[in-house]
Amino acid sequence: MHVSELKESKFLRKEDCGPGILVTVHSVSQQNVAKEGAPEEMKWVMYLNENDKPLVLNSTNGQIIAQITGSDDSDNWTGASLVLYHDPNVSFGGKLVGGVRVRAPRKKAVPVTGKKPVAMPVAKTAEPEAEPDGDDDLPF
Repeated sequence: MHVSELKESKFLRKEDCGPGILVTVHSVSQQNVAKEGAPEEMKWVMYLNENDKPLVLNSTNGQIIAQITGSDDSDNWTGASLVLYHDPNVSFGGKLVGGVRVRAPRKKAVPVTGKKPVAMPVAKTAEPEAEPDGDDDLPF
């Protein structure tokens, strides 16, 4: 068990995402994200079809989603497929703490039918000289 598992959260955390989870946007709205007993703190959150926990949006993720969906208006994000993943390079307060990031799902390659691949000419280069140390068996 990791110490982070001791702390329950009603919002999606980096530990919930791992290397990536495919989600579909259900809606986006403002919600109070303050801890119980603390003053109200309203933030934008994104609700997902596949997860009970919403994702608290930050500016970076909001901009990425706008780019993926082609819309700056979160009302147009409904139905969009996204991948949420744990990015260890997210910083907060000048320290690397990791966090949830968003990316577009990878598109599967669509095979081209009825066409033969075209070979591209390759420029000839001079053969490199053999190394004198005799380590020709090394793959690198």
